[in-house]
Amino acid sequence: MGAAPPDRPDLTAIAAGGLDLLMPMHVRIGSHGRILGCGPTIAKLHQGHGFLDRPALEVMDVRRPSGVEDLRDLRRLVGRRLYLKLAALPGLTLRGIAVPMPGGGLLLNLSFGIDLIEAVRDCGLTDADFAPTDLAVELLYVVEAKSAVMHELRGLNLRLQGAKSMAEEQALTDTLTGLRNRRALETILRRLVEGRQGFALMHMDLDYFKAVNDTLGHAAGDHVLRVVAQILTDETRANDTVARVGGDEFVLVMPGLADAALATQIAARIIARLSLPIPFEGSICRIAASAGFTLSDSYAQPEAETMLNDADQALYAAKRAGRACVQQYLPPELPAEAPREPQTSRRKRGPSAGPAG
Repeated sequence: MGAAPPDRPDLTAIAAGGLDLLMPMHVRIGSHGRILGCGPTIAKLHQGHGFLDRPALEVMDVRRPSGVEDLRDLRRLVGRRLYLKLAALPGLTLRGIAVPMPGGGLLLNLSFGIDLIEAVRDCGLTDADFAPTDLAVELLYVVEAKSAVMHELRGLNLRLQGAKSMAEEQALTDTLTGLRNRRALETILRRLVEGRQGFALMHMDLDYFKAVNDTLGHAAGDHVLRVVAQILTDETRANDTVARVGGDEFVLVMPGLADAALATQIAARIIARLSLPIPFEGSICRIAASAGFTLSDSYAQPEAETMLNDADQALYAAKRAGRACVQQYLPPELPAEAPREPQTSRRKRGPSAGPAG
């Protein structure tokens, strides 16, 4: 080839280092098809891998356009967009364009394209590895800023979700005892009734609790309520619900429990434990408990409000029967041969039996 015309300056005549500054990802290929030199970024990417003086198409694989087998094929693609992979970085697809150099060689200028972020991350590239006019650096700043904003937004969203969950939990929790409150109870009963799942509903009320408040003060009363809450939690299953629905009133919901004898046994065991002395700051608090329960299977179409009222009736029947006992409410729509009177179980004060299996 002859000398380059005036409007096509010889790139090899650029001052030493100038080409590296303008195109840090260039590759110079001689007429024999071997690599004569490359920009500093390409050299950095190939650190530890042989690159210079090797056949260009041995260290570069042109994927598109296809069919590039030798330098002659590559020359035919001058001015066209190329997609290629470097042997040292098989996971990255680079973009490039080739232009002829005097003497029959080619100058190939490369870029990372959409793989820029992965290249910077995997190869440890910095601002100095790109041309000063390359917008890649600005793109990296935008990506980093976006990542930081997204990270902050994710953190904020997690904090908001946590605060929402906490607020929802607090709205369903009795603050003194940590048990469910009336609002939570209504939600659980509605779900069980709508799901047609059998359950036992027990209403429990403390006896002689007012005397504790009157003689030892409200601090003692609060302590007793917390002890009662712990006993009720201990004596029920993890999927049961224990709710405080009044000053000294509690409701127990036990899904899947359809055995009146077992419900009576559970209530009696709780009553026995609540009859034990409760120490408080050198004094002894003495209470008892009465309970009434009903079973959803006793109703043709159970309704939460009806069952609550019926359990309440059974509770007051237990109080009338002498307190510290449990009674079952039997709805009138049961068959005539079924017993209609509440069943009563009275337990003497004494050590608690172990939890039911």
